[in-house]
Amino acid sequence: MSEPLIAVELTAWADPASVFVSLYGGEDHAFWLDAGPDASDGWSWVGAGAPETDPESVRHVACQQSSGEEWPAGPFRGGWVGWLGYDDAAERAGAPARFDERMPPQAWLRATTFVAFDHGSRRAWAVGAAGDAEDLAAAVDGIVPPDPIAVEVAAPRRAASRNAPAEYAALIERCRDAIRAGDAYQLCLTTRFSLTGTVDPVAAYRRLRALTPAHHGGLVRSGDVALASASPERFLEVAAGVVRTRPIKGTRPRGADPRSDAALAEELRTNEKERAENVMIVDLMRNDLSRVSEPGSVGVDGLLQVESYPAVHQLVSTVSGRLVPDVTVGDLLDAAFPAGSMTGAPKLSAMTILNELEGAPRGVFAGCFGWVGTDGALDLAMVIRSIVVHPDGAYVGAGGGITWRSDAAAEVAEVGIKARGPLAAIGASLPPGW
Repeated sequence: MSEPLIAVELTAWADPASVFVSLYGGEDHAFWLDAGPDASDGWSWVGAGAPETDPESVRHVACQQSSGEEWPAGPFRGGWVGWLGYDDAAERAGAPARFDERMPPQAWLRATTFVAFDHGSRRAWAVGAAGDAEDLAAAVDGIVPPDPIAVEVAAPRRAASRNAPAEYAALIERCRDAIRAGDAYQLCLTTRFSLTGTVDPVAAYRRLRALTPAHHGGLVRSGDVALASASPERFLEVAAGVVRTRPIKGTRPRGADPRSDAALAEELRTNEKERAENVMIVDLMRNDLSRVSEPGSVGVDGLLQVESYPAVHQLVSTVSGRLVPDVTVGDLLDAAFPAGSMTGAPKLSAMTILNELEGAPRGVFAGCFGWVGTDGALDLAMVIRSIVVHPDGAYVGAGGGITWRSDAAAEVAEVGIKARGPLAAIGASLPPGW
């Protein structure tokens, strides 16, 4: 039986970026779950871990039904940090799927020694077995902050796109054909932008968080593959028997000045197409969570709320439910993953149609990443606004929800808005037309 973990409070606040770069930046298997630079609330975790040899063991963990003993160092008390890809989940749900051979369909690191940062109280803890936690606390106290990283990358290269803008627009019309035929109400059509050559995932993530900070950012590296994400979308959170999801549907760029910025946010909030798309996904997520929640407990905690980030405004809703006893992480994933915000509705029909239209795997993109605790608590974010690094290069996925009232030119522009930040972080620009 493994030694119980303890939390040793640090003598002073430490910057998560400095801790990660100094202690774990050169590790082959490391993680940084990030509340964002200059965050005033939320938690960050940085550490290294051993690859889980039996990833299915994560699915067997029973979801947390009560908060348990008091623990000062945040909701993550040790467990696993990693990702789940889209394609394997689509196949588990009964849809046809294609697979990206360069990336594992899931990857988990067993996290038993790490640093936890509470941005709200500006306190931090070294977590681990007794001796390990104390040694880690001492190591953090001796850290010298690394040099700032240049946000702008000289001589950006042009990324290659899976689809030309005109091809993507034609696929939008095929989505509308499927909607006209009654086979779907909404379809999340995606594409991919790729870059060949060596990509440093640590440098890429440091630039990404500077360009497009988000409350569920993160870097997970396992050997020669890595995921760097500035995700604004929490997919699933489980705490004390309650499960929550916060689907995003609806995106606008930030304005050049306060007046235009406010106008863009208001246009997003009132746009009939965006509101209808968001409500459809809310209904889908209510249905998904009802499969593992007590009857009558599923509700909408927030509907059609505009959240603003440095690069975009987003339209966000929140759905929650009280879990029935004995639900496992695998049961929850089978009920809700892939996320409705990345498939469309009805989910199985949407995934089947999209498999044909996209004609290629999504890989890690449109999956989820984050942590799962040994106590059954979890916090997983959507893999969007992300960079997936593999031995031959990197890719950035992007897409948008298509409804009957979608305008092809606006949808093409939205894909470009979403992909621009992650591509800039790896020194790449969008192909013409995006």
